[in-house]
Amino acid sequence: MKFNESLKKGKFVVTSEIHSPLNDEPQELIKSLELVRGRVDGITVPEIDLEGVVGDKIYTCALLKQNRFEPIYQTTTRDKNRIQLQKDLLLAYEGGVENLLVFTEDYRITGDSLQEMMFFHVDAGKLHSVLENIREGHTLENKELPFKAEFLLGSGVESGWGKNVPELEMKEMEEMLKVGTGYFLTTPIFDLNLFEKFIKQVQPFGVPIIAEVMILRTASMAQFLNRHFKSGLVPEWMITKLTKSPEKQKASIEIFAETVSGLKDLCQGIHIITIGGEEKLRYYLDAAKLI
Repeated sequence: MKFNESLKKGKFVVTSEIHSPLNDEPQELIKSLELVRGRVDGITVPEIDLEGVVGDKIYTCALLKQNRFEPIYQTTTRDKNRIQLQKDLLLAYEGGVENLLVFTEDYRITGDSLQEMMFFHVDAGKLHSVLENIREGHTLENKELPFKAEFLLGSGVESGWGKNVPELEMKEMEEMLKVGTGYFLTTPIFDLNLFEKFIKQVQPFGVPIIAEVMILRTASMAQFLNRHFKSGLVPEWMITKLTKSPEKQKASIEIFAETVSGLKDLCQGIHIITIGGEEKLRYYLDAAKLI
């Protein structure tokens, strides 16, 4: 079943992500996902740029498609003009991609200030003009295309505000809905109570919310997030559990399963950040009963 169909039917969807490798062997990366084929509804390929070296996302998406995975092409609107954005989207569509996820280049965990929240800003006007044209079968330069490119569009949203979601963010969500956003993907969720308050605030939009879940493998990883991204982001009980447990992976899996269990009653899916642990993803899916 296609990702779009799963969302429309109200299925609790599961997505994850891989980064385009910077070497010539992305097949090895795809191979690491074979054990979860049929258990994930989509695989996102984010943009990565390490000192000017960029992985081939289009090729990685094509490989995912060839290996019976549903690719989700992630791109940005910042630092791209309409022509460049159009070029990227047309290449993705020609490569068989039907799912699009849009953030700014600075997407990921944000802080408490309004300025940091603005990292989630997507240039809706720029994106809309490109999508509108290619959906109708022509380019911005009014050249006819041999197809009409239609994407399932996803957009990022900061979920750490709880019940006090800033008015500006609510307006930005409204703007993305006008562009045709089919779902919103949140920042990583660790506090279910805070997330529930956020869900109640955005529920009137009537659009599926997919919660990002980051696999915490060690206490030091959790402490790093609290120290460098946002103080208190990871609850103290999670850090204590990872610290005291003699079996770190077991503790990690239990935390993941407990988080997912709570999310099943709050939103329509999860997006799993494995941070290089794709080969162990199946154990986490098993524990969370995500078949």
